[in-house]
Amino acid sequence: MKTRIMIGVSLIVVILAMANVFVSHAQQAAVEPTQLTGNGAPPLSNPLKVALLKWYNANTVPTTIPVGNQPYGVAFDGQNIWTTNFGAGTVSKVRANDGMLLGTFTAINAPYGVTFDGANIWVSSYGGAVTKLRAMDGKNLGTFTIGPNAGWMTFDGEAIWIPTAPSQGNGSVVKLRASDGQNLGSFTVGIAPIAVACDGVNVWVVNGGGNAAGSVTKLRATDGKLLGTFNVGVSPLGIAFDGASIWVANRGDGTVSKVRASDGAVLGTFTVPVEPYGVAFDGENIWVTGALAVTELRASSGKVIGQFYCVQCVSNASTGVAFDGANIWVSWLNANVVGKL
Repeated sequence: MKTRIMIGVSLIVVILAMANVFVSHAQQAAVEPTQLTGNGAPPLSNPLKVALLKWYNANTVPTTIPVGNQPYGVAFDGQNIWTTNFGAGTVSKVRANDGMLLGTFTAINAPYGVTFDGANIWVSSYGGAVTKLRAMDGKNLGTFTIGPNAGWMTFDGEAIWIPTAPSQGNGSVVKLRASDGQNLGSFTVGIAPIAVACDGVNVWVVNGGGNAAGSVTKLRATDGKLLGTFNVGVSPLGIAFDGASIWVANRGDGTVSKVRASDGAVLGTFTVPVEPYGVAFDGENIWVTGALAVTELRASSGKVIGQFYCVQCVSNASTGVAFDGANIWVSWLNANVVGKL
């Protein structure tokens, strides 16, 4: 009997000792720093870049593809990049993986903004209309009258939202059903609305302000109810959502505003090069086009972490910007090219 008791006690002691060893190892693992990669560098935060063997942040000398005259808007459809060529009155379709030009389509006079609804490409015009093109082959599926100076649009999952700005007074944003172009409503916003973004629940409209202090208006996407208007910088233009905050490029004062989407609080205003224009989010950082450079900012802090130039272009003035899941695409307005960073 004593022998059995001694054996049992011994087993308990061994089990407790092993448990202490396991806990110690777990605690040690918890405090150990992240292992470096084989070349001694910290691991890349974006696994997609690892899979693509993209060890660099962006091409310092971008690959450029000629498109039409004065490309402004840029959008990605899941496979291809689309540009609106304002001066040429055309839209270009470029394959994202190799930059091959797949087609040039006549859509509407003075095409400006472009967005993708999951199946079709929507093109806005300063002439006051939008055109719907089938993404597969560029076929024109219809043109819909909106109002003067139709700007950069957004898709909320069901509808296309288009800002329109009269020469005087407040503008509005028009909601079209994406499936058939049916007008679902027009909602008054601020002066000179020019761009729109969706945060998944609400629509944000940039009110350019007519060369004065601008603002962004927040509307509920389901019914267009006004949820608030919030001040940003001078002559705001481009806008993007990063999952928590709205970013706005203030062309008139050379800054970018970060606005908390939940309540409209301005979380920061960050200086960028002259005349910022478009904004895009790559899943980690914010990219801003402008008259002199393309600027990359850390979304968490607004710190500038990179500036990029088209050294082979006749001008560095960039406007539209989009992310394809691996690379940033930028339209260089006066060079008549779209560039892959």
